[in-house]
Amino acid sequence: MMPPKTKGKGRKTGAQKKKKNSSPDAGAEAKHRLVLLEKELLQDHLALQRDETRRAKASEDRLKQRLQELEAELERAQSEGKAVYAEMNRQRRALQEELRTRSKHLEEEVRSRQKQLETCQREAKTAREEAEKALRAQGETLAQLRAHVANMEAKYEEILHGSLDCLLAKLRAVKPQWDAAALRLHTKHKEQLRQFGLNPLDL
Repeated sequence: MMPPKTKGKGRKTGAQKKKKNSSPDAGAEAKHRLVLLEKELLQDHLALQRDETRRAKASEDRLKQRLQELEAELERAQSEGKAVYAEMNRQRRALQEELRTRSKHLEEEVRSRQKQLETCQREAKTAREEAEKALRAQGETLAQLRAHVANMEAKYEEILHGSLDCLLAKLRAVKPQWDAAALRLHTKHKEQLRQFGLNPLDL
């Protein structure tokens, strides 16, 4: 800020008056001008302070407005953040509930499958034991049947040989009679052929 114009004028006037007149009135006037100069300087200083105060007040008002805007944005952000947090918390609880439900369902399914597996294992064990028992019984029965068949074959062979021996013995017993009967029949046929004028050797 430029200094008051009266400051230079006062000094120049006072100096000239001091050169022209060095009376007591000149000193009083110089003091009066000095007071006026100080008053002007003080007014200028006060004006500067008022300007600085206005600028500071305007800056403070702008800062307060900016602060209010930031606080409003922060409040909105906090509100949005609370809403987001609430939504995330709700989703988290829903996921946890779904996870608990699925876990419980899976546990129940695992227990059910475990029971089914145990039942199947018991049934398979029972069926295997029954099959092994049946196979053993079948094997024993088959062995008995084979032994019975072998025994019957031996008996049949024995009976057959006995029957054949008996038949051969009977045949040997009746063979002389059959031979005699055959010879008589042969002789009879020859005789009949001769009666008809036929030679048996030609036939």
